[in-house]
Amino acid sequence: MQKTAELLDAVAIYLDAIYYCDVEKLDQVFHPASSLFDADEGVILADPIASFRADVASRPSPAGRNQTRHDEILSIDWLSDISAVVKLRLQAHENVFVDHLSFVKGADGWQIVSKVWHLESTAPVQVA
Repeated sequence: MQKTAELLDAVAIYLDAIYYCDVEKLDQVFHPASSLFDADEGVILADPIASFRADVASRPSPAGRNQTRHDEILSIDWLSDISAVVKLRLQAHENVFVDHLSFVKGADGWQIVSKVWHLESTAPVQVA
């Protein structure tokens, strides 16, 4: 059960990083060599973590807009005691994303080594 709790702590850091646009939390949870991928436009887009970090740093946070937080873990697929894929859904501004986060546990704890994301839909922003 400890491995699950530790992994869920890392997922929470990721979700907080997106909600608050907190790049220090991104640095904590993403492996420095990680990349992000999507193909929503029919072309595979590969984005190194440094580029994603800069994008997150430059945008207004959902928290700053007082947006009601909507995120949920859809599944966890354990590959081993030290690797797992977490599927989740979250809303950032009007965009609703489904993310597949590949986590590996190393000397620095659980880190995301790759992220495949999909813009699932858009939804009105709810304010708290």
